[in-house]
Amino acid sequence: MAKIKELFLKYKEIIMYLIFGVLTTLVSWGSYALFEILLGTFIKEVILLSSVANVLSWIIAVLFAFVTNKLWVFDSKSWKGAVVVKELGTFVGSRIITGCLEWFGVPLLMIIGINQSILGIEGMVAKVLISVIVVILNYVLSKLLVFRKKKDNE
Repeated sequence: MAKIKELFLKYKEIIMYLIFGVLTTLVSWGSYALFEILLGTFIKEVILLSSVANVLSWIIAVLFAFVTNKLWVFDSKSWKGAVVVKELGTFVGSRIITGCLEWFGVPLLMIIGINQSILGIEGMVAKVLISVIVVILNYVLSKLLVFRKKKDNE
């Protein structure tokens, strides 16, 4: 048991990042479904409804990820307005960048021939590869830019 605790403490940040990443995905999926149901009464065009629900669920998921990353993953203690605004702006900006990578990366990989299917879904290998890259980039950007630990002389 002591060995497990030691391993957890050693890799706590990465473990917490992965746990809250899964929860963020569930928040995204759940809010997407909720927006589809709630907005389906008002928006009858399927593509528009899906697009609006997707954007709103992305916003909810990014806000959830920001709070959980700040509090439990990277342990950022400051709630001063300027600090939170800077962290939130940098966080959202980095998520927009990695979101664009995901948006454009999957079709690009498919164009260059990485279009194999998984469970009959064409291009899923490209989607999985890009998703792994995005998860790693999100972690690195959050650690090095958004919630970086301040040096004593900063």
